[in-house]
Amino acid sequence: MLSTITEKALAYRSFAQHNFRQIPQISQLSEEQINDIDIVSHVLPFKSNNYVVDELINWDNVPDDPIFTLTFPRKEMLIPEHYERMKAIMESGASKDEIKKVAHSIRLELNPHPAGQLEHNVPMIEGHKLTGMQHKYKQTVLFFPSQGQTCHAYCSFCFRWPQFVGMDEWKFAMKETELLIKYLKEHTEVTDLLFTGGDPMIMKNKIFATYIDALLEADIPNLQTIRIGTKALGYWPYKFITDDDADDTLRTFEKIVNSGKNLAIMAHFNHPVELSTDAVAEAIRRVRATGAQIRTQSPIMRNINAEPGIWADMWRKQVNMNCIPYYMFVARDTGAQHYFKVPLVEAWEIFQNAYQQVSGVCRTVRGPSMSATPGKVQVMGVSEVGGKKIMTLRFLQGRNPDWVGKPFFAEYDEKAIWLDDLKPAFGEKKFFFEDELKQIFESEISNSEVGNFE
Repeated sequence: MLSTITEKALAYRSFAQHNFRQIPQISQLSEEQINDIDIVSHVLPFKSNNYVVDELINWDNVPDDPIFTLTFPRKEMLIPEHYERMKAIMESGASKDEIKKVAHSIRLELNPHPAGQLEHNVPMIEGHKLTGMQHKYKQTVLFFPSQGQTCHAYCSFCFRWPQFVGMDEWKFAMKETELLIKYLKEHTEVTDLLFTGGDPMIMKNKIFATYIDALLEADIPNLQTIRIGTKALGYWPYKFITDDDADDTLRTFEKIVNSGKNLAIMAHFNHPVELSTDAVAEAIRRVRATGAQIRTQSPIMRNINAEPGIWADMWRKQVNMNCIPYYMFVARDTGAQHYFKVPLVEAWEIFQNAYQQVSGVCRTVRGPSMSATPGKVQVMGVSEVGGKKIMTLRFLQGRNPDWVGKPFFAEYDEKAIWLDDLKPAFGEKKFFFEDELKQIFESEISNSEVGNFE
């Protein structure tokens, strides 16, 4: 049964490179800051909306406001060389095509698809690559519905930014529900299907429901959980309150739950401010009333949330709103990582400090975690052995499930920002998983070659 509505309807309006100067509050910025937004948004994706602009951003604190930084490009998000290259071509009177060409060349230098997303995660069926899916971990398949490859607003740190800037050769998208169902039926080890994007909640319910109805009608015994990765609760809670298909969307949620499947909303909240409005409180209440779980996650990012107090406050608010803190991620090695990066040791110290400030009901959260090529790797802490500092890590997920939960050790490096920066401790030449990871990749290449000839 759907809960009552107390919030007034709000019409959605997006702001991007072509119209952001129409935002009234933009007049508070200097002309240089406005030009920087324009320059950087030619390289990195930029999209905000009236809810974010009017309800979440504190314009008296711009440009340092965390939600402004989360949604608006700024000069520092490009390294100086890239910024100057982009600025020069835009000021030269070059054509749009010439400007696009330079922007594209810069994007190619930003590691547009980290962690082997294109090379190693795309599954195959009947000799065809399913480019709208990823299957990295045994139990979980990611599905990218083609109509869900945008968002209500874009995060400036987003690791899937190529999806939004016209780099179609790096775009994950899929319409064919039939192939998805066939794959799930053949791979009985899969228990979880994650709808992701973009943001699947950008879709109208009549489209979203066609995917759900097909999955439920297929009656796939091994499919136990349907997850929906979304930022809609943070960026456009009206999707679940007063949008013209809000009630229909919630009825689709109820249909999933009533079928006996677990429905988990994987909600992205990056700062406590996103949990502060009446609209998000009502949206969470209405979503939970369908029987869905809401699990929360975010990367830790310099200039947005790299303080223990922010995380402790955010976890408490989430639990008080009956959400489940799930992950603290490390910002991925792509896009504007240089601007947002927090060294692994510092990230662990922030996590530990925040963890110590909250009660046990908040301690469902795991982190800091890197979604690296071999798997999700958690930094468990810094220890001392024989008078020498070492870093302890473990897999939360792995390309080989046997790696999960297995601790391993790296030399202490307070500057390391990613798994690739670490060296094995105790004089070892390799981490325990490296040889097997190489064998897995070689086997994938061999299998894909056979499959393509069938």
